[in-house]
Amino acid sequence: MNKRIEQLRKDLHSIQADAILVESPTNRRYLSGFTGTSGALLISEKDAFFITDFRYMEQAKEQCIGFEIVKHTASLYEEAGNLVKKTGITSLAFEKEYTTYATYESLQKHIGADLLPAAGMIEQMRMYKDADELDILKEAAQVADQAFTHITTILKPGVTELEISNELEFFMRKQGAVSSSFDIIVASGWRSALPHGVATDKVIEKGELVTMDYGAYYKGYCSDITRTVAVGEPSAELHNIYTCVYEAQLKAVEAIKPGMTGSEADLIARQYITEKGYGEYFGHGLGHGLGMEVHEGPRVSPKGKQALEPGMVVTVEPGIYVPGTGGTRIEDDIVITQNGNERLTHSPKELMVVGE
Repeated sequence: MNKRIEQLRKDLHSIQADAILVESPTNRRYLSGFTGTSGALLISEKDAFFITDFRYMEQAKEQCIGFEIVKHTASLYEEAGNLVKKTGITSLAFEKEYTTYATYESLQKHIGADLLPAAGMIEQMRMYKDADELDILKEAAQVADQAFTHITTILKPGVTELEISNELEFFMRKQGAVSSSFDIIVASGWRSALPHGVATDKVIEKGELVTMDYGAYYKGYCSDITRTVAVGEPSAELHNIYTCVYEAQLKAVEAIKPGMTGSEADLIARQYITEKGYGEYFGHGLGHGLGMEVHEGPRVSPKGKQALEPGMVVTVEPGIYVPGTGGTRIEDDIVITQNGNERLTHSPKELMVVGE
């Protein structure tokens, strides 16, 4: 944790801020290790305070190593203001993308220092995963892989999307996940043409493709995997759609390497899908960063200008969605390495026909 605080202090110096107030639950946990739901970090050149209420004092003492724990009895911002005055802070950065207008009004009322809106400093740090983070992300990916193996034994005509979604959730929790990383997507038949078709009570029928997009929220980190399977033999058109996505995904995973921008990575799969005549049906980016949040930097899309670098973890998830017919998405999590990338998810990707 200390290296993260040291880096943040350097970044504060670069924007000429004496300190920063961190309230985003994800950034707060990243910097302090605190897993509770209420509290803020006040970090300056010399000090690191964790401000919380009586409910979390003992938890904070246990988790927030290197922080001075401060209990607020009035408002959190009033206590922050007291610390700002006591330590001589004259300029305070705040997370502008997380701060509501109401919170900003409270800061103006209680903080006797110049308020500086800051964005992306901690998120930039979070893009580069250390060895401990990668170990957890690999474990989270393994839980998702195990869930796929399990669910293929249950998928068959007559079950509902919701039953499949619930079974994935229950199974991942049994493997140690706190929850799923996001609302699980199970989209079958014509609904597989919906990129974000969250599970419904639709009954899965023979001959349909079923797209399952899910992940495990595990030890504070997310996995994110998508597999599409056939329940019974699919039509020739659905087979063609699947094959196109499968080959595009393989090409992208094989080619992605450090130095490549997010848009260059995206183009590998997009160009192939376009050449096969399905370009108009691939409407989202190839992927996104993955870590403590299921969607974070860097972007792997036509707008992804940032170069991919070792330690970054991203998803690779091309898809084709043909309205009224169906669709396919295949997604893996990868970490960028010195020479290329390493897959974290290992579930089979060849077209699997189940439930016959």
